[in-house]
Amino acid sequence: MATIWETRQGDTHYEVRSAGGSRRLYTNGVFHSQYNPNNPITGNVWDLLLLPVFFYQPGEIKRILMLGVGGGAVIQQLNYFIEPAEIIGVEYDPMHIDIARRFFDVTQTNVSLHQADAVEWLANYKGPKFDMIIDDLFGEVDGEPTRAVEAGNKWVRRLFSNVTPQGLVVCNFISFKELKSSAYMQDSLVKHRIKAAFCLSNPYYVNAIGAFLGKDAGSKQLRERLHGIPQFNSPQKISKLNYRIRQI
Repeated sequence: MATIWETRQGDTHYEVRSAGGSRRLYTNGVFHSQYNPNNPITGNVWDLLLLPVFFYQPGEIKRILMLGVGGGAVIQQLNYFIEPAEIIGVEYDPMHIDIARRFFDVTQTNVSLHQADAVEWLANYKGPKFDMIIDDLFGEVDGEPTRAVEAGNKWVRRLFSNVTPQGLVVCNFISFKELKSSAYMQDSLVKHRIKAAFCLSNPYYVNAIGAFLGKDAGSKQLRERLHGIPQFNSPQKISKLNYRIRQI
């Protein structure tokens, strides 16, 4: 692995590294993004943020809000597989936005990136509802990743107030325990909105990705759709898709 660019802003150290055909973003040593334009499946956590979109038929997910852009790996995956009409990315760190554009080629015309605090941005948002919201808001403490916004009642209710009735909210948690204690699983008003809920994980990472749908669905349905997508089932084993899913 080679470092192709790095800089320091105050106490924050940014690195972009190459690993084969992939680009990786590290901030203070925390692995934030990985993307390979020749193989959009990373084998990492970002695949898990993408996969819930396949609970929906092509064309159903038109507008996506990405909270926490990092290097933009998930944005690239979404554009590769479903080409939504619009993706809005909100990222607190202006350097991450610059890196996403310069090194991860997040320059598509259907993508707009906003440098802002995600909580404030969403509180002030007055536009149409989204078909999908991805909450990947992470920071770091002592070199370890940690959620930047607690998934409490107020925050999760705000997310659901900005998603369409049958739409999808996806949230990255540092552990299954954190997911289980969140408002998604504890708030009665939020639970009323959720018709199907799943946890996706990768055996090599501790993260637990919650997928919360406004419509009925089953894990078998997702597996069948993924089986029909050539990039996930290459006979040459190019794909590194590695996931587990369970209904919660």
